[in-house]
Amino acid sequence: MSNYIPNPDAVQMDMLRVIGLSGMNGLFADIPEALRSGPLDLPDGMSELGVRRAVSTMAARNTVFPTIFRGAGAYRHYIPAIVKTVVSKETFLTAYTPYQAEVSQGVLQAIFEYQSEICMLTSMAASNASAYDGASAAAEAAAMCRDRKRKRTLIAASLNPETIATVETYSRAAGAPVSILPVQNGTLDIDALRGMIGADVSSVIVQSPNYYGLIEDWTIISEICHAAGAKLIVACNPIALALYKTPGECGADIAVGEGQPLGMPLGFGGPYLGFMACVKGLTRQLPGRIAGLTVDADGRRCFVLTLQAREQHIRREKASSSICSNEALCALTATAHLAAMGPRGLRQTAEQCYAKAHYAASALASAGFTIKHDAPFFNEFLTECPVDADKLERRLETEGMLGGLPVDGGILWCVTEMNTRDEIDRLAAVCEEVRRHG
Repeated sequence: MSNYIPNPDAVQMDMLRVIGLSGMNGLFADIPEALRSGPLDLPDGMSELGVRRAVSTMAARNTVFPTIFRGAGAYRHYIPAIVKTVVSKETFLTAYTPYQAEVSQGVLQAIFEYQSEICMLTSMAASNASAYDGASAAAEAAAMCRDRKRKRTLIAASLNPETIATVETYSRAAGAPVSILPVQNGTLDIDALRGMIGADVSSVIVQSPNYYGLIEDWTIISEICHAAGAKLIVACNPIALALYKTPGECGADIAVGEGQPLGMPLGFGGPYLGFMACVKGLTRQLPGRIAGLTVDADGRRCFVLTLQAREQHIRREKASSSICSNEALCALTATAHLAAMGPRGLRQTAEQCYAKAHYAASALASAGFTIKHDAPFFNEFLTECPVDADKLERRLETEGMLGGLPVDGGILWCVTEMNTRDEIDRLAAVCEEVRRHG
């Protein structure tokens, strides 16, 4: 233990004597002997150079694919170098929770800028400082809409399965029922929605582009929801928002989504962030932090935390949400990424995703992988799989490609601006080769 405490042995013994103990074991006298681990059989420590070599050897066991055709919730996009430069600044990396506004102005402004950009991206009135991920944002949005008379949440089956599972888990703990809306040709069955929505429904959650990459008609869904007195929650891809109508333009009440495409690498599943934004009437129901712009006693511009329910911090049994923190560094990353890209750059990225995905769909169809859904899509699409999916995946891996995700007996492909035409052509060629020759 003493190896990990900065005080020398003599100083430690002086400290122990002050509190009436003769040795380190006295600190653990209240722990039963049977529960003590005894000496740990740990290897000797290593030098910094030795640790670096050992970790590099472990890292070399990872497979890093130069070409990726898989999405399903996490996407490979280009990240401008300035993004890492900004978020690596020591001021941001070491900053802690901004409860004391007078010493946290930089962090609070960063949160405020993030909220402002999310509001512009979604055409919504207010945003919080971020949630843990896109799935928890959807679950928190469902909680925002529930009241004593309306507790049921309707979820389109075309949502990401992980999001559905998370909403169901949150709702089960809250004693709130959840019903799954069926899909037709890959998108929400509108007639089923009309038949299932009722006076007990608090909200309807729809994703667009959905899990199959297809575009849902938010406007019609919004009209049905509001006519029945329910709120509409839309889960969206932030890159696609540069190309399609925004949630606010389509009449949604809450917009949520996974912010990973905004400057965060794929990593190993995180850390990511969930973004949340809503119409003005729901601002006070937003969970987590909200940073506001105001002026101090001298009229100078400053930033504060605002509109937070005190229960979220000290009266948790009465809180409407379990979130009292946020993914601050990831939110800062998204802020820097959006600022670096600008509206034009973001739209160009979306246009490339759309164009290359449609080129890939055509190429794969020519290779015998027929598209399963006859509906508009963004940068993902589902095809039939006329070959053994595992065998195809292994063959693609030999070419340095991570293939699409096997889904519902087919393959869900994803194409972004990072994929070149040569890569797409090679993908189609390998797929046709496997189909023809096995």
